[in-house]
Amino acid sequence: MAFRQALQLAACGLAGGSAAVLFSAVAVGKPRGGGDADARATEPPTWMGVLRPGPGLWDSNWDRREPLSLINLRKRNVESGEEELASRLDYYKAKATRHIFLIRHSQYNVDGSLEKDRTLTPLGREQAELTGIRLASLGLKFNKIVHSSMTRAVETTDIISKHLPGVSRVSTDLLREGAPIEPDPPVSHWKPEAVQYYEDGARIEAAFRNYIHRADAKQEEDSYEIFICHANVIRYIVCRALQFPPEGWLRLSLNNGSITHLVIRPKITRS
Repeated sequence: MAFRQALQLAACGLAGGSAAVLFSAVAVGKPRGGGDADARATEPPTWMGVLRPGPGLWDSNWDRREPLSLINLRKRNVESGEEELASRLDYYKAKATRHIFLIRHSQYNVDGSLEKDRTLTPLGREQAELTGIRLASLGLKFNKIVHSSMTRAVETTDIISKHLPGVSRVSTDLLREGAPIEPDPPVSHWKPEAVQYYEDGARIEAAFRNYIHRADAKQEEDSYEIFICHANVIRYIVCRALQFPPEGWLRLSLNNGSITHLVIRPKITRS
């Protein structure tokens, strides 16, 4: 089975300062409800916290790690003045770039009655092998693999890890599949109960806040991290990272075994 060539899209001006997101085998899909749904004004759920800036406005403190926001200005020494402030700002400033590779699990048996029975199909195993080969071919020193605790993600990780010997693995429930936020436009074929959005949405938002942010100020070298999880989770994360309306997550489409490369740079660069 030939490996599907990557469709690449670049969107600049993300994270801390600037960033880019590169999609491998990702396409922007048509609205799944046939495109005839009425437009709706939606309010973000309360667990999302502060409302997003208006259209076209970039929130430079999107990850709450903007150096100035980490300093208690009330404790500032008036005598030392600007010199002290500059020094403290430099202390909290990110210096390294984070490369985050979001991998969707491979094809799995959708007929399994229990989650543990939804194992990879033969095609899915082949997809995972090819994704592992592709990641290894990049010649990068990956720091770690973080994966969803669901069976299909664990099995995908098992296969990919064979091609990346020595890279540590961490399992987490935060990256499990779910319903992140009610999509806009709505779809007719997929309508979770409101409580599922309430429960899954807070968890997936927690995953975004926990894993997607600029590098720690103490990090000296660029890092390369792999996250193996699910389509809904990845689509939501991409929308949040680009500061697109998160309720538009279902407008994106992801293939099994696809690679989405998110780059979070430490500071704003303008061309």
